[in-house]
Amino acid sequence: MTITDRITNQYGYYTEDYREFVITNPRTPRPWFNYMWNGHYTGLVSHTGGGFSFLDSPRDNRINRMRYNSLPWDRPGRYAIVKDVSTGNYWSLSWAPTIDLNYDKYECHHGQGYTTIITEIYGIRGEITYFVPTDANAEIWRITLTDLSGSDRNLEIYTFTELLMGNALNDLINQPNDKHFTDIHFDVNLQALVATRRYWVLNKGVSVKQPNIDWKYQIYFTQTLPITGFDSSLDTFIGRWRSEANPEAIATGVMQNTEITAGDPIAALQSKLELPAHGTSNFAVILAISPKGDPSPLQKEGQNLANLEHIDRQFAQLKQKWDRHLSAVQVSTPDRNFDLMLNVWNQYQAAVTFDMARNAGYYHGGLLFGTGLRDQFQDILGVVMVDPDRVRRRLLNALRFQFQNGSTLHNFFKLTNTGERTNHSDTPLWIPFGIVEYLNETADFSILDEVVAYHDDSESNAGGTVYEHTIRALDYAIANLGEHGMPKIMTGDWNDTLDYVGPQGKGETTWGAFFLGYVLKKTFPLLELHGDRETLSRFQTVYEQIGQSVNDICWDGEWYLRAFRDNGEPIGISAHTQGKIFLNAQSWSVISGLAPKERGDRALASCQKYLAKPYGMQIVFPSYTEVEDNVGLISRCVPGKKENGAIFNHASSWFVLASLLNGDVDFGFEIYQRMMPLNSSKDMDRYEVEPYVYAEYVTSPDHPTQGQASHSWLTGTAVWMLRIGIDFIIGFQPTLTGMAIDPHIPSGWQEFRAQRKFRGKTLHLHVKNPLGKNSGVSSMQVNGVEVKGNFLDLSLYPETELNIAIAQLEK
Repeated sequence: MTITDRITNQYGYYTEDYREFVITNPRTPRPWFNYMWNGHYTGLVSHTGGGFSFLDSPRDNRINRMRYNSLPWDRPGRYAIVKDVSTGNYWSLSWAPTIDLNYDKYECHHGQGYTTIITEIYGIRGEITYFVPTDANAEIWRITLTDLSGSDRNLEIYTFTELLMGNALNDLINQPNDKHFTDIHFDVNLQALVATRRYWVLNKGVSVKQPNIDWKYQIYFTQTLPITGFDSSLDTFIGRWRSEANPEAIATGVMQNTEITAGDPIAALQSKLELPAHGTSNFAVILAISPKGDPSPLQKEGQNLANLEHIDRQFAQLKQKWDRHLSAVQVSTPDRNFDLMLNVWNQYQAAVTFDMARNAGYYHGGLLFGTGLRDQFQDILGVVMVDPDRVRRRLLNALRFQFQNGSTLHNFFKLTNTGERTNHSDTPLWIPFGIVEYLNETADFSILDEVVAYHDDSESNAGGTVYEHTIRALDYAIANLGEHGMPKIMTGDWNDTLDYVGPQGKGETTWGAFFLGYVLKKTFPLLELHGDRETLSRFQTVYEQIGQSVNDICWDGEWYLRAFRDNGEPIGISAHTQGKIFLNAQSWSVISGLAPKERGDRALASCQKYLAKPYGMQIVFPSYTEVEDNVGLISRCVPGKKENGAIFNHASSWFVLASLLNGDVDFGFEIYQRMMPLNSSKDMDRYEVEPYVYAEYVTSPDHPTQGQASHSWLTGTAVWMLRIGIDFIIGFQPTLTGMAIDPHIPSGWQEFRAQRKFRGKTLHLHVKNPLGKNSGVSSMQVNGVEVKGNFLDLSLYPETELNIAIAQLEK
């Protein structure tokens, strides 16, 4: 690939293997982030070294600070600053905070689980790589300095980060008082700053009553160079009327060796380094955390975190982990952008959402909402192909937050096992959705017999099997149908901003009816295999009744209305001047199979007429410009943004799925393309956020900032675009009993190849499309032998490598 062949924008490019996005201009429209994590220790790291870290919980166990509205942007961060003693010049290896200097070179390489920033200035090349080891609760800043000047250099190295230690929400609202519990000292034997806090707030609310809890962790901050000075006081290190860009300690070269028991905490170290002409120096900074009373992670047997050889092995293991992860699915199609996203960045973003939910990002700060139940059961889609054991554990943990009547908490906090019971109508239904998806991938029916306690179990209650949890979720939804035979919307459905449609318990949701129908239908094969004929018959009857109800009362002539208010008035009809047509009701009428073909065609055609925009599908049209108190927050959002008329990518992805299923494959794929960040971010200065991952939404033409994106990374869009691409476009469709092969491709694709790991086998798919069709497998061969239909029964094949050939599509 030549430089001109690169996929680029004005701020950077993808490497040839697509595994890194390389930022070449640090002055991006917004901070562009990456993640480094191992399932317990997590760090967000921006292209300038910004971000924060936490252990298990971004609210309750935050390690260091990030100021969300800081000016300059993206402060504070993880900084390594080099000072030339002979000239007094000093500069950051991550560009920030010394952003006013003229660097000769800047590159930030965001890869899977690591970020490397390369700078050149004052005759020194610096390379700093941030990553989290796979088996240690720590982050590493691996640094290489190289002299480019041809002269011996006398350098000072300063590394520092601003600490938080504990509850990030409490730090935000009570920081002047909270800082009285800080305790930091320098351990001579470890050659490390050891920091902790003697008080821990775990409650979410504000109360005069104070918890009497010790923060149970210690932080260790060290580096592999000999340490010549340290500071733990932010005020002392930075100095009065200064900032991270010009700390007094660096300007003077004098560290005060402060050890504090109160005050704003910082971990700052100084080392001195003689760098010979054209020479190179390698060293590392380690920030680690462990429970109080445990041996220091710097001394843990068999794990020498402060050894460069060990660090480099850890980094190699991290890269190998992602090689394995991404090898589960690989595609080669005529669309290079599609391949880039599906092979690397869409899989990677889906892995991030699996571990972060919507709870730890630049836009989702992890302070308020905890982990969402509906998010947990959707986000498994991105990882179950790679790590089904982790998904199994995640499902069993999440089921603990279901009540005996089948309802659930809407969200929960990992360290406290508390959450909110909001009565969102759809939340319990994601349980059967997730369980069936797990079984489709794994056929691990043993999970159905696992017993999990209900959240309101008394000591005498033995809990229920996973199968019972699954049935109870559906029975709860069925028990809460309204007078029209549709689910009561209560506090809202998937669209949280329809929160005042049914607070009195009378309003009903059309989308919720279609979604309930879809989930019921999804369980039919499981009930059949499980031999539960009584429940199957009962659920089939409910499915038919729901279909009858929505088609009798919700069809508005060209599309389905969205909901009924508590007072019986409809939402989303052609007679309205705002909120006339909602995308989700139309998409799910088709996805659920409840819309007759003619109505499905007309509903999707109405979407195409009113909602199709340059970057995807608008969630509602026209946007609300006047507040309607009996609809909800949607009408208070800015028109054209968020749920009030934005290109809401999660909902837009469901339209793509509906189009594919309905036979309008070319238009569905066109919307899929419009949504891909490589395409929607063509005007990068308007789009603003990271061009390598999906954003929650893009502003629609209903607002002057059309094309501006926001809330990147942590969106359900990631898993749905990934699985729509793999399952429905490429056509790998896992079922309880095997794999169906059913591509839905644009007519312009003459041929494509793909491979997918599935239940211990690797499936190699080669599809030819000489007639320029979209779907319909004419015939299929497996390892050279023709099979009937397009279904793959893996029990018939002892081989671990299966070559699947489709000579042509015919529809």
